[in-house]
Amino acid sequence: MTEPHYSIQRMSRDDLQIAIDWAAAEGWNPGLHDAECFYAADPTGFLIGRLGDQAIATISAVKYGHSFGFIGFYLVKPEYRGQGYGIQLWNAALDTLQGRTIGLDGVLVQQSNYQKSGFQLAYRNIRYAGVGGGEPTSHAEVVDLSNVPFETIAAYDQLFFSGDRVQFLRCWINQPDSTALGILRNNTLVGYGVIRACRQGYKIGPLFADRPTFAEALFIALTATTPAGAPIYLDVPEINAAAVNLAEHYEMKPVFETARMYTQAAPDLPYDRLFGVTTFELG
Repeated sequence: MTEPHYSIQRMSRDDLQIAIDWAAAEGWNPGLHDAECFYAADPTGFLIGRLGDQAIATISAVKYGHSFGFIGFYLVKPEYRGQGYGIQLWNAALDTLQGRTIGLDGVLVQQSNYQKSGFQLAYRNIRYAGVGGGEPTSHAEVVDLSNVPFETIAAYDQLFFSGDRVQFLRCWINQPDSTALGILRNNTLVGYGVIRACRQGYKIGPLFADRPTFAEALFIALTATTPAGAPIYLDVPEINAAAVNLAEHYEMKPVFETARMYTQAAPDLPYDRLFGVTTFELG
């Protein structure tokens, strides 16, 4: 009997839902509307491995601008692991990002494998879990992000990211079942954050702010939009001590961590103002 042919193809929008569902099965707790915004970031940036007609492996290799890319959704169905299908897909994904600095958030046990492909550890990201609810904010400078011109938001976001993600951002801050808030001081945007509904609870991400007090005001305001007692999550760069302190001050507990790795030197970003990662899958 002839073995089924293994092929690597670009994902369709419908295929991306397969990767989202597999990620959920792995306990990654994706957002309810992640697929739409992820696909908007780069419709060519998702690959799927099929054995015959059966999907058995997925990966994302999203391109931002001309010089940066990010790997995520690297998943192989358990019964097909260790047979070479995953590494073929991995290599195909890397080929699509040739000439770019590439980042990823990898589980710690895979760190040595990623190093074999030229990735080096930059720092750890820690997922903190807490509970939602609380009183609505009375902070006079916290505003609904829809009241801020999109060009202003995009310019601020660009300070914290290595490539152009305008298409992703436009979708991300307007997705259903989410709240996006900013802080305006003297008509200047000095911080913003998004909270979105996930398979379990809610995730805050990103959370960017010029000062720890601004980050805290946004955190309180975003958390207050969720039901009392609902699980909330914040993915914190460990190298930002103020971000770690914020999570711990509100009695959040570490439940998961990743190794943020890059193929070249870590981007020169204002990590002291980066309080919450947008997403482990797309950076």
